[in-house]
Amino acid sequence: MILLQINSIDQVISILDEIILDTEKNDNPLGYFAALYRNVTAKVKEGIQNNYFDDCPLMEKLDVIFAKRYIDAYYAWQKKEVVTNSWQKTFELSNNYWPIVLQHLLIGMNAHINLDLGIAAAEVSKNKNIGDFENDFKKINEILSSLVNEVQNDLAEMWPRLKKILQKTGKADDFMVDFSMKLARNGAWKFAQIIANSPADNIEKLIETRDLKIAKKVGLIINPRFLASSILKIIRLGEKGTIEERIKLLASK
Repeated sequence: MILLQINSIDQVISILDEIILDTEKNDNPLGYFAALYRNVTAKVKEGIQNNYFDDCPLMEKLDVIFAKRYIDAYYAWQKKEVVTNSWQKTFELSNNYWPIVLQHLLIGMNAHINLDLGIAAAEVSKNKNIGDFENDFKKINEILSSLVNEVQNDLAEMWPRLKKILQKTGKADDFMVDFSMKLARNGAWKFAQIIANSPADNIEKLIETRDLKIAKKVGLIINPRFLASSILKIIRLGEKGTIEERIKLLASK
C-alpha cells in the first residue's frame, strides 16, 4: 500500500475535498461519510486556531494521524488493495442499494471511531503519559457531539419522517444504541489506553483482534431486526435527491 504524505490539518481538509468531489462525480455513497468527516476536521482546525485545546500542536498531529487511517484506507480500496476488516465492510456497503444515508454514516463511524481513533490516540501519545492527553481527547469528543444535531437536521431534510417513524416504532434505541457516538468514543479511549500500556510486540495482535470485533458490529447496522429492516427500506425509497445532492447537503455545513 502506498501511503500519502500528510503533515498538516490543511492537507487533510484538501484531500477530503478531493474525495468528496470524486464521490459526487461517481454517485458514490462513500461520500456521505467523507462529507461528515470533512466537517469534523474543519471544527477541529477551528478549535486549534482558537487555542481550544491544552496542546494544540499535539491535537493537529492527532488529527493528521487519525485522518490518514481513513484516507489511506479509502485510496487503497480504490486500488483494490487490502484494508482492515472494519473498512472493508464499510466500503463494500457502497455497492448495496438499500442502506439509507444514516446507515452509511454509522458504518463509517464504526470503523473510524471504534478502531482508528484509539490507534491514533495511542500513537500520538507514544513516549508520553497517555493520561495527560485525556482532557484534549474529551474536547475532541465535544466537537464530534456538536455535529450530531446538524447531521440529524440534514437527514430530516432528505426524509422528514425518518425520526418520527423510528420513535413511533420504538426501534430507534435498538438500532442506534451500540453505535452512539458517546459509546464509540469511550471505547476508543479505553482501547488507546490498552495499546499505550502494552508491549510493542503485542500491539499488532491487539489491533487485529479489535478490528475483527468492530467488523462484526456492522451486522447490527446493515441487518437489523425484521420490522426495523422493513422500515429502513421504506425510508430508502423515500429519500430525496440524488447521491450527489445528498453529499452536497452533508458537505455544506
